[in-house]
Amino acid sequence: MAKVLAVTNQKGGVGKTTTAVNLSASLAALGQRVLMIDLDPQGNATTGCGIMKREALPTVYQILIGRSTLEESRIRTDFDFDVLPANRELAGAEVELIELANREFRLRDALAAAGAEYDFVLMDCPPALNMLTVNGLVAAEAVMIPMQCEYYALEGLTDLVTTLRKVRANLNPALHIEGLLRTMYDPRSTLTQQVSGELESHFGDKVYKSIIPRNVRLAEAPSYGKPVIAFDRQSRGAQAYLQLAQEMLDRRDGRVETSQQGALA
Repeated sequence: MAKVLAVTNQKGGVGKTTTAVNLSASLAALGQRVLMIDLDPQGNATTGCGIMKREALPTVYQILIGRSTLEESRIRTDFDFDVLPANRELAGAEVELIELANREFRLRDALAAAGAEYDFVLMDCPPALNMLTVNGLVAAEAVMIPMQCEYYALEGLTDLVTTLRKVRANLNPALHIEGLLRTMYDPRSTLTQQVSGELESHFGDKVYKSIIPRNVRLAEAPSYGKPVIAFDRQSRGAQAYLQLAQEMLDRRDGRVETSQQGALA
């Protein structure tokens, strides 16, 4: 069965979309069967995979409201993984889902039949606690939290953990933190090093050893509609995401032991 991860953080601009796209491509490059789901109406993860939002129909919106299936909506990219695309239509799902039965479980139910087709399902969640994010958290078995090592990020992390506890208590008892990913990392900053140390102290091995650096090539790749490993495989950003993908495989296969320190208890 697929490992289903929600890439989420209620704080914007921390690298969620960058992580969803580049980790999907890196896992695929390591031979994994991957589905990436764009749950953000901005559709940046969709365009970052070279898919034109206006031409991407049906989208995850049609899946959520019951007008399409995963098989009808997914698109095969040029980078060996599948995408459930999103565009501005998805913003309308917020209103329409309110009136639908089992509104929090629509995405989970849609993915149920496809679990055997993939090794990983990664969901790029919007930077807000709305019905789209809730659907992602209910469908996921775990969350990956990209975050910058800065003071406000710690405050946002506290709020996010509170949200995850509520979702676990009411909708998805199995939900847990898979890992915290340090992004846009600048080792020259004393504050960055201090916050990184606090994360490791509190969350232990829930913090990925892999660190995503600030990297110009990572920032440039989306404008070409490519993951960074297809844009510049030798760049520090590409190598960092390949390292993260390998670390995830090692964790999954038991080559790296992880404790429950930092779980949602």
